[in-house]
Amino acid sequence: MSFDIALSGIHAINEQLESVSNNIANASTYGFKSTRANFSSVYAGTSANGVEIGSHTQSISQAGATQTTGRGLDAAIDGRGFFVARDPQGGMTYTRVGIFSTDANGKLIDSNGKMVQGYGPTKGGALGPMGDITVPTGQIDASPTTAINFVGNMSSGWTVPATAFDSTDAKTYNMVKQSVVYDAIGTQHTMSQYFVKKDATTVDVYYSMDAANITTTASKNSLTFASGQLTGGTSMTLSIPASAAAAAVNFKVDYTGTTMFAGDATTTTNSSDGYASGAFIGVELASDGSLVAKYSNDKSQIVGTLAIATFANEGALQQISNTSWTANATSGNALYNLPGVGLSGKLNTGALEGSNVDVTSELVGLMTSQRNYQANSKVLTTENQMMQSLMQAL
Repeated sequence: MSFDIALSGIHAINEQLESVSNNIANASTYGFKSTRANFSSVYAGTSANGVEIGSHTQSISQAGATQTTGRGLDAAIDGRGFFVARDPQGGMTYTRVGIFSTDANGKLIDSNGKMVQGYGPTKGGALGPMGDITVPTGQIDASPTTAINFVGNMSSGWTVPATAFDSTDAKTYNMVKQSVVYDAIGTQHTMSQYFVKKDATTVDVYYSMDAANITTTASKNSLTFASGQLTGGTSMTLSIPASAAAAAVNFKVDYTGTTMFAGDATTTTNSSDGYASGAFIGVELASDGSLVAKYSNDKSQIVGTLAIATFANEGALQQISNTSWTANATSGNALYNLPGVGLSGKLNTGALEGSNVDVTSELVGLMTSQRNYQANSKVLTTENQMMQSLMQAL
């Protein structure tokens, strides 16, 4: 019987050593979670019959150190949750390893080549359906200008020009400002605004497009002020003239917030919407989980948002590789949400979660296992000597 008990101890220690060795070997593996082998007694009825590894405990809830990578498609979860990926058979797998890339079809994949799961672009204030995330890699269409927002201070110290306005004579206006606008096919134009002081409370604005007269609903716009605040002429509707390639485009210039106080003339806002077409140049993750595609025209668009899965009992997840798990009845069904919403942890972009293995503790455990192995081996040796002595005595 003592032979069997000592032998069971050696078998159990060998299994424990496999866990310890695997932990140490994966001390530098991103997203790895250490495993502890738990010993339990074996009984035959009421008689002790040895020892075995009764279970393995995963330290899933213990996070590893965050390691900065600077890569735009790397992400670490700060808190609970797992990234979600779909395998070729359609099953969902869960991991803490946020190493992402795109395949030849523009699909977002993880480090194992599985399809990363997330929500489609927001439409009408609602997230798109959950599924594979596709990154559009072609051109982004041009968007014509519809509005210009201009805010500044028209200096009350300006003098009224002595002669009528002439865009070619700087003495006939007090200030000129340019704004970039785009027509229906994305061609860039320069819209100029010439500010001419009319009297103590009025500034006339004249317009030109690419140094030519612009089509307006009136010949000019008059900004009127009371106590320095804009009271009239708060907006002006203009038009980019039609061309052989593009139809005319109407846009609105909004002067809300413009003032007329003493001091220098200033411009605090001069922004327009619209843009030319652009080619896809790359994609990166935002801290809210949004996947942002960038284009050569300095524009970007959100093409999807990563999903984060949480579980009622994450420690019971079924491990299928060193860094991947699947759900089961004990772990409960996955609860999907956006990063930072509900129980889901926030994202650290440009970083990865390292292994949570404490190498020092593992080495101490390794030495303890060695002593236990030696003790069980000594039992076998002693038992063998006792049996030889008994046989010789017969």
